[in-house]
Amino acid sequence: MNRARPQEGLLPDPLAFFLTWPTYGTWLPGDARGWVLYSVGNQHPDEFRQHIAEMRMTEDACRLDAEQRRLVETTVTRHCEIRDWELFAVNCRSNHLHVVFNGNLHPDVMRTQFKAWCTRRLKERDIARGVTLAEVRQKWWAERGSCRYINDEVSLEAARLYVRDAQDHPHKY
Repeated sequence: MNRARPQEGLLPDPLAFFLTWPTYGTWLPGDARGWVLYSVGNQHPDEFRQHIAEMRMTEDACRLDAEQRRLVETTVTRHCEIRDWELFAVNCRSNHLHVVFNGNLHPDVMRTQFKAWCTRRLKERDIARGVTLAEVRQKWWAERGSCRYINDEVSLEAARLYVRDAQDHPHKY
């Protein structure tokens, strides 16, 4: 998956990818924490835009409990094993997920696969617990997410440590 820049030619494949994506409805356009406009970049808070996004939501915001978080982490781990992708770290929080890994597809494709398999497993869990098909949540994840290319060992270790250790102590790193 060589990346090309017209002025530089092909770049070497990254050592890893650092993917992050939120659960559905927990980080909307206009959010007071700031937000990212696809293909544009970081944006300032915008209460009106956030209100519009909230009005368009078709389900409540998704917050994962401890059991759901473990299921997501297990699903990501298993998917990496099946695909022969190297997993360096995974941490599912109540409102977002971090994965540091190396795979052989475009990171957007791999993120889509992770989301799809996690959604499938979460729905199966609900159905096994007696939730009717009509009541099963349909939207678990935000549409997109972020991807950082990791190109050196120092950055890989920093990402791995951040995902593993810094989620409850964000100012530590």
